[in-house]
Amino acid sequence: MKQVIARLWRIIRGPMQWRLLWLAHAKFMVGVTGVVRDGQGRVLLLRHRLRPEGRQWGLPTGYAIKGEEFGATVAREVREETGLDVKAGRLVHLKSGYRLRVEVAYEAQFLGGDLAIDSFEILEARWFTPEELPDGMQESRRLLIRGETPN
Repeated sequence: MKQVIARLWRIIRGPMQWRLLWLAHAKFMVGVTGVVRDGQGRVLLLRHRLRPEGRQWGLPTGYAIKGEEFGATVAREVREETGLDVKAGRLVHLKSGYRLRVEVAYEAQFLGGDLAIDSFEILEARWFTPEELPDGMQESRRLLIRGETPN
């Protein structure tokens, strides 16, 4: 039976193979986070309007658009939410196992720009030293900032 399946697979080639693979496998949203640092080692944190009270502070985060490179997602999300320009660097976190989501996080370097927050999503944007992070942050984000791996 395996030989028959292998022979059929070789016959259908190309787009039909991709379509069958797409139908047979799980689909995920990819949440991409940026650990954005400035030249002084401070990290950019955002107070998100749509998060629960008491847990509003966090890193710039958003979902990748179909076909978008994840480093580009970091740059796009930071620009949309803050008006700042950043460049994604090293991948620092990749986690799957959620029902329909994969999490990705990159270190990112602040390049410049003037702070202009998107007031629909963001209440406040500020630079913090890793030693003086605000209350109301997820522990997994604190670990990313400290360079440790979240569970």
